[in-house]
Amino acid sequence: MKEKILKITEGFSKAMVQPLMYLAIVGLITTFGVLIVNPTISNFIPFLKAAPFQMLGNILYSSMMFIIENLGIIFAIGIASAYAKKDKHRAALISLMIYFTYLKSMNTMLSMMGKLVDPQNLMGSGQALVLGVQVLDTGVFIGILIGCLVGFIYNRTCDKEFKGAMQMYSGTKFTLVTLIPIAIFLGVGLTFVWPSIQGVISKTTGFISDSGALGMFTYGFLDRILVPTGLHHLVYTPLLFSDLGGVVEVGGKIYAGAMPIAMMEMNNPEITKFSTSIIYQATSISKMFGLVGASLAMYHCAKPENKQKVKSILLPATITSVLVGITEPLEFAFLFAAPILLVVHALLTGLALATLYVLDVTSIAGGGIINVIIMNLAAGVDKTNWPIFFAVGIAQLGLYYALFRVLINKLNLKTPGREDKKESKEEKLNQVNNDIDVSYIVDGLGGIDNIVNVDNCFTRLRVEIKDESLIKDDLINKVENSGIVKKGKNIQIIFGLQVSSVRQLVDKYLQTIKAS
Repeated sequence: MKEKILKITEGFSKAMVQPLMYLAIVGLITTFGVLIVNPTISNFIPFLKAAPFQMLGNILYSSMMFIIENLGIIFAIGIASAYAKKDKHRAALISLMIYFTYLKSMNTMLSMMGKLVDPQNLMGSGQALVLGVQVLDTGVFIGILIGCLVGFIYNRTCDKEFKGAMQMYSGTKFTLVTLIPIAIFLGVGLTFVWPSIQGVISKTTGFISDSGALGMFTYGFLDRILVPTGLHHLVYTPLLFSDLGGVVEVGGKIYAGAMPIAMMEMNNPEITKFSTSIIYQATSISKMFGLVGASLAMYHCAKPENKQKVKSILLPATITSVLVGITEPLEFAFLFAAPILLVVHALLTGLALATLYVLDVTSIAGGGIINVIIMNLAAGVDKTNWPIFFAVGIAQLGLYYALFRVLINKLNLKTPGREDKKESKEEKLNQVNNDIDVSYIVDGLGGIDNIVNVDNCFTRLRVEIKDESLIKDDLINKVENSGIVKKGKNIQIIFGLQVSSVRQLVDKYLQTIKAS
């Protein structure tokens, strides 16, 4: 049972990553739009006041905000296609149609019951306009639910074949036929159920929000301590994109979730102080500062003869963490060798977030340091108090460095460059060609017949296998990686940012073998 639960949660976490990885780009483009129309910036760069530039800025901002305001449909399509094991584009199209069916089913039911409120008075009513259709405001929940349902049913029905007159309903058309009544049931059923759920959500907006510094500490700690499981996405997603991250009304529009609110507040001169972006910045302070201190500590603690080798490992991982906000290549450099450092990392992240809360810092820090600099300069000191954010970050860097260095030396932790004198993984890797030989990965996973499905997220190759006893770590480790995570029949191999290329090579290799 435990393995089944882990498999379900792991699959969900993996599917959530697919739409999320594009939102950083949306946020960055939104920032560019804000910078162009921001009067403070245009005072320094006068030509930005010209009509063409103002038009461009408004187009960039409004078009990207439209994406953020309709995250439900983004998640419905993204999650369904991520779950689909084949013909992902068909699953995405079906999910879109099911989402439309759900919206009109709920809208029709509310209308027939006389429960549609005046569209001009949506704030506090529990209703919202979604793609122009007035429904109960379920936030991104329904998009996530539809995406999961479509993905689950699609994989079990897309190959269904009928004969005779029913043949036209075979395959993915049968999937659509199966899902339409489910979508109608959701639309009608949630009309009665969701108001009670809204009451629970309203009270739950609580622990992290209402517990002040303790809530922020808990949030930061959980977001990092769950990294090895790949389930940390389940911690920050509700706060970023649902009522848990706050709800505000501006100009007749309702914004729910820390990220949409922060994006809106950036471009609204009437907002003099950010409200919920303390959650949006989340653990990025550790990505840009704390882990730099950790990396320096590991480098200085490495044996002299290994420092050059360690530098080649840590430097790219550190740059990735600071510039892009992807931390796994660096975190996995010490996770397996010294798990206690992950606990310290999570505790210090929570402490930093609690400190920012106490100091009334609301600066935006989503993504990497380039995003942070651009977005906070555009918003201004009054809204964000961003100089204090950087001051806390620098202090955090020093604290990470001191604690990591003391623990590594005192406990003789085997971080990179401190391995006992024997053939290390890195030395074994040097025996392998620079070109990735994916045959080692496939053979290490038990061979082609043992592989059920291959997928990837930002940094991990995720493989579902039939028999975990056939796994051979020594073969997999002949291809450079940052660690192997085993959870029953779900195997994750950490490759970092090049994981997409590795996934393509593995897919091509498997197709070649099957065709021969």
